[in-house]
Amino acid sequence: MANNSFGRLVSIMRRLRAKNGCPWDRKQTHRTILPYLLEEAYEVIEAVNKGEKEHLKEELGDLLLQVIFHAQIAADAGKFDIYDVVDGINNKLIVRHPHVFAGKKGLYKDWHVRDFWEKHKKETKKRDSVIDGVPAALPALLRSRRLQSKAQSTGFKFRTYKAIMDKFNEELVEVKSAVKEKDSRHIREEIGDLLFVIVTLSYFLRVDPEQALQGANDKFIKRFKKMEKKLYSGISEKEILKLWERAKK
Repeated sequence: MANNSFGRLVSIMRRLRAKNGCPWDRKQTHRTILPYLLEEAYEVIEAVNKGEKEHLKEELGDLLLQVIFHAQIAADAGKFDIYDVVDGINNKLIVRHPHVFAGKKGLYKDWHVRDFWEKHKKETKKRDSVIDGVPAALPALLRSRRLQSKAQSTGFKFRTYKAIMDKFNEELVEVKSAVKEKDSRHIREEIGDLLFVIVTLSYFLRVDPEQALQGANDKFIKRFKKMEKKLYSGISEKEILKLWERAKK
């Protein structure tokens, strides 16, 4: 049933892109539908964070549609089709999990598997560095986490919480120094370094910094809405803090 459903989806997309199909679908390119790919990916994340199973099922379908759409655009250009995409990921999963499919011993910890995965990618993709595969187009917070994850697979990492906090305090001092200098370029650089260390701390404590910040955003929204109607032009900082504390309670 699953294979028939998948094949039907592929057929529907093919028809939409055909000569007598949908005018809008027919004129789309890889580049024009990129915003939808990002939007659907974020909607999947939101559904997971909210724990909404039915919503997640729907959003995963929308995300799958984007993959099918890109593959059909490529098929129309005679490059590859969705089945080539599926074959590619099938082969990749088998090769990168030798402990499951080839009986290779030694990969008995999750970090063993991750290190093997990164080493294999570096070898097969002919990359000069393990971090070369991190897309520059990723949101900065997510890109920072991925860069650090890749780097740590080579052994480049902090071993203790204290070492990270010492680095955090060092970067905080440098931010304060830049502020005193009133050098906007230096301030931007040092704040960037401080944010990078916060991502390091998050990764060390096994916290997703993106989800942590989204949680803080949601908390801010709830608290701000409680005090918004009491705000006015010229309100003092002391009054704002007082309203904020009430909203927190």
